[in-house]
Amino acid sequence: MSGSKTSRIIGWVLSALVAALLLGPSAMGKFTEWEGKAETFQKMGFTTELMFKIGIVEVAVAILYLIPQTAFIGAILLTGYLGGAVVTHLRVDEPFLMPIVVGVVAWIGLGLRQQGIFGLACRACNSESCKPPGS
Repeated sequence: MSGSKTSRIIGWVLSALVAALLLGPSAMGKFTEWEGKAETFQKMGFTTELMFKIGIVEVAVAILYLIPQTAFIGAILLTGYLGGAVVTHLRVDEPFLMPIVVGVVAWIGLGLRQQGIFGLACRACNSESCKPPGS
């Protein structure tokens, strides 16, 4: 197997894991009924109706992320979505590391699936706007 093909396979596996987390336990918790659901969401400052809508956004973003033609915009939207999750967990003094890890894994997965992603990041870091003053 060539390094490029291996990278793409690893990228798809990572992307599938991210999507499985979003479409599985995360989104399904917003769509299904379970004991303490209203109280849990109330603690976060959301109603169950609003969390249902957030679940729809989560599913849509995950699907966009998996489609090769929309994966880049899906990753950007996923980053915003996960940023909201981080803020929500910080606000209620809950662990907030998981959404950050999922976001990093999502970008690594996309970068391995589509080699140009890492190139974009490297070019951005080498641009004049990224260099500290006086360097």
